[in-house]
Amino acid sequence: MDIIEVKRVDDSYAFLATDSHGNTARMDASEAIGGHNSGIRPMQSILMGLGGCGGVDIITILKKQKQELTGFRMVIKGEREQGKEPALWKAVHIHFYFSGNVDADKAEKAIALSLNKYCSVSATLRAAGCSISWDIAVN
Repeated sequence: MDIIEVKRVDDSYAFLATDSHGNTARMDASEAIGGHNSGIRPMQSILMGLGGCGGVDIITILKKQKQELTGFRMVIKGEREQGKEPALWKAVHIHFYFSGNVDADKAEKAIALSLNKYCSVSATLRAAGCSISWDIAVN
């Protein structure tokens, strides 16, 4: 069982989340609603989780395929529903950047396996009706 503690740290909307290993993430709300922009917004943390979950899978798959990955990053863009409460993620697009001696077809297959089969965060988003798309650049 995972245990996360979330503690309010100011007189507004800032929180500090701590996991059972002592790792922390600061969250806050926008200034428009009274926050101080001093941390990640909770909905942004979902996209960050998608990047981390997918990244672990993709790197694991590429290592097993003996790909020589020297650099890896992604840019994740999300669009939320408008005029609804709660405003869920409706579409997410990820641009993957690979560098090193990496076969583009193997990278594409690793992404597809991760986001369509292994990544729990992508499955959670899809179950809520979010579409996830991607493209890649190698070197």
